[in-house]
Amino acid sequence: MSHDTSFVVRLGDRGRLVLPAALRQHLGIRTGDEVIAFAADDGGVSLISRQGAVRRARGLLRSSAGDRSLAGELIRQRRLEAHAENDE
Repeated sequence: MSHDTSFVVRLGDRGRLVLPAALRQHLGIRTGDEVIAFAADDGGVSLISRQGAVRRARGLLRSSAGDRSLAGELIRQRRLEAHAENDE
């Protein structure tokens, strides 16, 4: 986890965290947006916007695919299945 940018967040009544405007802007979140919180074993907490989590997941999938086209493989597999069904 990168610690390049840090923000002080105060715990309010009923355990609520109020995220400073600068942090909300940094994360690209607005009122009503969902944020995913991760609790680390060492007591740390990290936040990521839902959009950020989607971008990160897409990046992981893209890097694991290498030069392959996963969509192309799926289409090819479906065509083979359809062809096999028509032959039955």
